[in-house]
Amino acid sequence: MQRAKQISESIELGIILALAGGFMDVYSYIGRDHVFANAQTGNILLVGVSISEGNWALAGRYFFPVVSFAVGIMLADLVHERFGSVIHWRQVTVFFEAVILLGVSFIPGGGYNLLANCLTSFACGMQVESFRKIHGHGIATTMCIGNLRNALQNVDDYIITHRRGFLENGLLYFGVIFTFVFGAVLGNWCIERMGLHAIVVASLLLFVAFAIMFIDRERDLHRKWARIIADWQTASLKR
Repeated sequence: MQRAKQISESIELGIILALAGGFMDVYSYIGRDHVFANAQTGNILLVGVSISEGNWALAGRYFFPVVSFAVGIMLADLVHERFGSVIHWRQVTVFFEAVILLGVSFIPGGGYNLLANCLTSFACGMQVESFRKIHGHGIATTMCIGNLRNALQNVDDYIITHRRGFLENGLLYFGVIFTFVFGAVLGNWCIERMGLHAIVVASLLLFVAFAIMFIDRERDLHRKWARIIADWQTASLKR
């Protein structure tokens, strides 16, 4: 499998983002009143269950993170339109994510969990909108159901056609799912030892992602081809 031309679609960055995605979900669920940061389908389901039981306060606990997630998606789109000339817009969103999660690490529990969950879901919304591809394939780093479907579809295509590319794509999807699960394991381990401050680990992962994105792979690729062409021209002149 060839390396991605853009660092924002690289496997390296995808691993870091999937780790952070699994970490954020387990943090909000285990540490903050059993609310999902990424799995908004679960939150929406629980909104409906709470309404059916007449528990409007509980419905709000799940509803507002969904709204925050949606606002995060919209903000990421606005950043896409406004930034890009000096710094890549995806770097802006991942930096915002890291700062937001760093702030969440200082929010106490109890009655402040709703605020923490809304901010975490907001950060997740920015991530899911900003990073949608790895190696040109549509892959989510904050949820697994779409990745699982695509993984199995590629496995089926490999069984039918025996084309290696389908197998590689399937393994890529399964790898992202495994990384997400590992992020959840890491998150639970950190919560047991660091409590509500554990989310700072996810923040550090995103700061690492921000730093990695300063690598300009397209420029490096152009330089590589320029050297190849120059060497070929030099060899031709010597003949």
